[in-house]
Amino acid sequence: MSISKVASSLISKHSIEQRLQIEHLIPTNPLFVPTAGSDVSKGLTQTPKTLPARYFYDDRGSDLFEQICELPEYYVTRTETKILQQYAGEIARITGPCELVELGSGSSTKTRIILDAYAQLGHPLQYLPIDVSAGILETSARQLLADYPSLKVHALVATYELALTQVSPTELPNRMISFIGSTLGNLNPQECDVFFAQITNALQVGEYFLLGIDLQKPKHIVEPAYNDAQGVTAAFNLNMLEHLNHQFEGNFDTTQFEHWAFYNEAESQIEMHLRSLRSQSVELRALNLNVDFAPGETILTEISRKFNLQIIQEQLTANGLVPLQGWTDADGWFGLLLCQLQA
Repeated sequence: MSISKVASSLISKHSIEQRLQIEHLIPTNPLFVPTAGSDVSKGLTQTPKTLPARYFYDDRGSDLFEQICELPEYYVTRTETKILQQYAGEIARITGPCELVELGSGSSTKTRIILDAYAQLGHPLQYLPIDVSAGILETSARQLLADYPSLKVHALVATYELALTQVSPTELPNRMISFIGSTLGNLNPQECDVFFAQITNALQVGEYFLLGIDLQKPKHIVEPAYNDAQGVTAAFNLNMLEHLNHQFEGNFDTTQFEHWAFYNEAESQIEMHLRSLRSQSVELRALNLNVDFAPGETILTEISRKFNLQIIQEQLTANGLVPLQGWTDADGWFGLLLCQLQA
């Protein structure tokens, strides 16, 4: 490598470091937190057993989810992406110069569409990604900074709940909190109400909330998205047990559990479970917890609710998050809502 190329590389690296801030709001070792794992203990000692979906997302889980998003059966990502590609410019025009806050940022792939829209209008680019996976958060932030020379990134390694209480006032004229990817579906109706209250508390009057939601559709379309032929979703689900093994000194044997997902039409939601293949006992030493499983007994690991567009808009409005504009794809499979906090 020539001296000029070495110098250019060093300048580029220095520029990225100047424009990147990574803040850890949750420690890398949760065992140092007195209440860590209390949600696991609670979920595994109740009937039926449950686990919080956030335990999907260690670094491997985040990587597996990125693979899920590319699967032919998983319509969610490509459908939302098409909507964003068509309407990101309109979003940027409505909000004006705007700091983008993203909950569950992952690889930030779809975020690039929004950043491009702001850049085309000559707006400054500030991005505040929030994710529990420190590895994918830093990797994606550095790649974005390399690709967008004027971008500033303040990344938060945190849960949504914690991060929303820590977001400081923006330097830009406005802010938009983005919650895309249909992740709202992982929350039950009560949790959804709490989440909307957290969003309103984190925003100032006049600021924006961008929400992506998977809409109600026939079972034969929804169910294969969570039972892909390659088994990636099954690996993603089973990896939760490996995450618990690592975090809480557990001895789950993932070969003795199987992935089970189905569409509950009465509740309009996918339910994803891990099903025990035999009678077995599992220990999580760091939590001082022993859990017995009967053959066929399940752990509910995730719900994925499918929404009625009119009803969810009414719920948002009731929380002061008034929908300004809504977009769907031609088939009406997915919805994107731009809301504004109003007094």
